[in-house]
Amino acid sequence: MSATPHQPTVTEREARQVAEAAREQDWRKPSFAKELFLGRFRLDLIHPHPLPADEDTLRGEEFLAKLRDFCETKIDSARIEREARIPDETITGLKEIGALGMKIDTKYGGLGLTQVYYNKALALVGSVNPALGALLSAHQSIGVPQPLKLFGTQEQRDVFLPRCARTDISAFLLTEPDVGSDPARLATTAVPDGDDYILDGVKLWTTNGVVADLLVVMARVPKSEDRKGGITAFVVEAASEGVTVENRNAFMGLRGLENGVTRFHRVRVPAANRIGPEGAGLKIALTTLNTGRLSLPAMCVGAGKWCLKIAREWTSVREQWGKPVAFHEAVGSKISFIAATTFALEAVLDLSSQMADENRNDIRIEAALAKLYGSEMACLMADELVQIRGGRGFETAASLAARGERAVPAEQVLRDLRINRIFEGSTEIMHLLIAREAVDAHLSVGGDLIDPDKTLSEKAKAGANAGVFYAKWLPKLVAGAGQLPRSYSEFDQDVDLSTHLRYVERNARKLARSTFYAMSRWQGRMETKQGFLGRIVDIGAELFAMSAACVRAEHLRKKGDHGREAYQLADAFCRQSRIRVEELFGRLWSNTDDIDRKVVKGVLSGTYTWLEEGVLDPSGDGPWIADATPGASTRENVHRPIR
Repeated sequence: MSATPHQPTVTEREARQVAEAAREQDWRKPSFAKELFLGRFRLDLIHPHPLPADEDTLRGEEFLAKLRDFCETKIDSARIEREARIPDETITGLKEIGALGMKIDTKYGGLGLTQVYYNKALALVGSVNPALGALLSAHQSIGVPQPLKLFGTQEQRDVFLPRCARTDISAFLLTEPDVGSDPARLATTAVPDGDDYILDGVKLWTTNGVVADLLVVMARVPKSEDRKGGITAFVVEAASEGVTVENRNAFMGLRGLENGVTRFHRVRVPAANRIGPEGAGLKIALTTLNTGRLSLPAMCVGAGKWCLKIAREWTSVREQWGKPVAFHEAVGSKISFIAATTFALEAVLDLSSQMADENRNDIRIEAALAKLYGSEMACLMADELVQIRGGRGFETAASLAARGERAVPAEQVLRDLRINRIFEGSTEIMHLLIAREAVDAHLSVGGDLIDPDKTLSEKAKAGANAGVFYAKWLPKLVAGAGQLPRSYSEFDQDVDLSTHLRYVERNARKLARSTFYAMSRWQGRMETKQGFLGRIVDIGAELFAMSAACVRAEHLRKKGDHGREAYQLADAFCRQSRIRVEELFGRLWSNTDDIDRKVVKGVLSGTYTWLEEGVLDPSGDGPWIADATPGASTRENVHRPIR
């Protein structure tokens, strides 16, 4: 598809260069997941399990108690689903208890919660209504507070953070009608004009945008002789002249989501509202997401806990063929999957969050794995709950209540969770993002070998560097602690988890060998092998989850907090996970990737259009992508700030 007249025409190589320039280039701190992909099982980086400070725990628990009372008494989830809107009084109430400022420092009027307790709060709110969780998450995880915390000036923090902590809702605006995960095509412009910038463009899927007071907007500053230009971040007042919310979008789930289309027409933004230097917008966005992504698995953990509760209660009272359905193996296996997976997801989330709070490890891969794994597994758990509930799982809560049964919104949870596989980086993009980080060490020493633009002398130098690196690295992948029968023996209690950690260690080395073999085989074509890279990442995600589950079980055992039961759940999860890992390893080299590519070419060339005969398409005519030509809005402004 050709670019529209106002949109930059970008080659594949240029798009990659933009994405590469935006990622963090250095590894200044250790990373458990990075080491795992390199075949090094650094259990010392996550065990013993890091712990929060006592004062952080006290402050967090006090707020959770207040939030729980609010959720139980002031939130009507059925009303939000029925009216497809969060009542203003609900949002006002959340403001009053400080929920907008959970992650904002107390000196700006926020609550100053840790990442751990912020996630617990999101899980709690999200279990009542995921649209509310999305509102709070978008405001604090990727909206104005987090970018300013990381990159803002002191003056910007002083001006905007007190507003965000108590009264003002914020939103993050990057996506455009024809720009998704390829930001090099970004078309919204910010043209310098004296001490201001003039914004023009259209933004799509602006979560919170319909009700927001403050916006983080990504726009392209034109390059000139005296300006670097590039994609740049700005704080924009939503009430500014020329800002129009043209549509409130509706979705299959998250019916209360205040998500819209926002048009900017000659919007004047002071240069003082620019976050960071020109051209740093994408780096700011990606860095913000490093921890911001943890909000999604937090709500996935909340959903898993709820699914487990409903599955337990329902299957203990529903009888078929003389016994509760829970004791029929076909149903019981689903309950076991939900219980074990919920335990593992919470382990991954709490471990990643506590590491984020300690700030001694680089968690960019861990957070991305938590988002990827959490979003995928939560959807599977919700789907299994619907199956366990049978026809009642497919029936709406309102319909169940109307005929006198408990209003269990199983189908709603399935719909609401589905977006998490797309939000903040789709599963496919997360696979590529994590894969890029996983092979960073290889590209750092030998990337020039496969770069067609490098000279022969540069390639020779890269070859020499690669030879030194691999001469040291490859022999370490042959043997390790995973082959010693008594390794990790402290995890051998009533249930033996040490065998699972030895499995992780062995298979981390196997994963690294597989990656090296693939890079040797495909070299510059490696980036096109997205199926292979996706499986590599999925294996890493399973190994990370197994590690986190075992570490959490041992942590709970030492605390005397359900340790025996935690060991049982960790053991069940690891056994289930190992089956998935074996399948993924098999599919690295035995798959349908090649034939799939041939079929795709046939589909797009029209070879199989005969297969489409016999149906009617109810979608009608109309453009696949709406026109986003800059200019004045011709539509009613549906922006509705909540005061």
